[in-house]
Amino acid sequence: MTRSHFYNETSTERAERVKDYSAQGEPGFKLLIVGCGMIGREHMRVATLLGRARIHGVYDVDANSISLAQEEFAKYSAQPFQVYQDLQTGCADPEVDAIFICTPNFTHFDVLQQIKHSGKPLFIEKPMATRLQDARSMLLLAQDYPGIIQLGMQYRYKSQYLDAFHEVKQQGSLGAIKTVTMSEYRPPFLDKVKQWNKFNEYSGGTLVEKCCHYFDLINLMAGARVETVYAMSGQAVNFVDFEYEGRQSDIDDHALVVMRYSNGVKASFTLNMFSQELYEELGVTGEKGRILATERSSFTAGTRSKASIMVEVAGHPAYTGLDVTYPDPIEPSGHHGATFFEHEAFIDQLEGKAQDSATCEQGLWAMLVASAAQHSAATGEVVAAKDYATAQGLADVLVW
Repeated sequence: MTRSHFYNETSTERAERVKDYSAQGEPGFKLLIVGCGMIGREHMRVATLLGRARIHGVYDVDANSISLAQEEFAKYSAQPFQVYQDLQTGCADPEVDAIFICTPNFTHFDVLQQIKHSGKPLFIEKPMATRLQDARSMLLLAQDYPGIIQLGMQYRYKSQYLDAFHEVKQQGSLGAIKTVTMSEYRPPFLDKVKQWNKFNEYSGGTLVEKCCHYFDLINLMAGARVETVYAMSGQAVNFVDFEYEGRQSDIDDHALVVMRYSNGVKASFTLNMFSQELYEELGVTGEKGRILATERSSFTAGTRSKASIMVEVAGHPAYTGLDVTYPDPIEPSGHHGATFFEHEAFIDQLEGKAQDSATCEQGLWAMLVASAAQHSAATGEVVAAKDYATAQGLADVLVW
């Protein structure tokens, strides 16, 4: 079975086929959403928009999250869904075809342990876990799991990144890659249930929680194994006086990370979480020129995002820049349209079509870079990635 790369289809081609999109036909699959927080509700919304699966039921330990999900769902769908009183009942329901794990980071591993016996196809939100040892166990599970397991790395499907990968990996527009840079500027973490995302213990740390997306993209773009990682980070502005249930927030709000890969590619990542608006950037340089992929967006209601790509290669039609923003209704559906195409990839796999969606192995590699960066920031040392992985008990599951 031929495995289609996520970047084979450009954002323009995707935009053309989903312009003025409306679902056709009856949904072919029934989904169980475990966790009705912000990302769980986004998956409910996008699955309904795509129309190839429907929400059969939900489970959450937080009653308010379930109420919010019911209220929001009723605004765009007249279909009823089950509210399960316990996870096992939902998992065992023969009507459920696939399960989405959308609970807080620190619960992903435990939830998986409770439902793995089902063998049903799984979608697990990022990060796959908060501890490398748990991620290792998940990778080992995935190797023999009878159903598909897809990780929630939807940034791969953002229009500007799709096109950057298409130019570099498929078109070879830059020749051999030499450097990769990524950056994110954004406002602070939003409120979550019991403020779990304000504490390293529950989130895994900022570079694991928020930035595993970017390390996944950098790893894929570099096309080799990471060798060394050096980072600086800290808590400069956000939540410095914040307490919840008597506990002081310890989450970083900025970071600078530098990586070197085995093929000589050098990469960097910059994070700032006390900006007013949201801005992302991927820069790739090669023998023939440079690509700059950007996204501007806002948490202000009603504000549209704008994605663009610039390919500074002589004679290229996007030399001075090209708007690649997804059209309505895809762009506002979730993560500027990326979640929609992530769902397409998942449903394609349910239908037996191979897709290049994020695997547990790739998720672990992204977590490794993030964890090594957090270790470097804490110790002030340059971290040799292979040695660090060995010390964390990963030598038997990662191939260098």
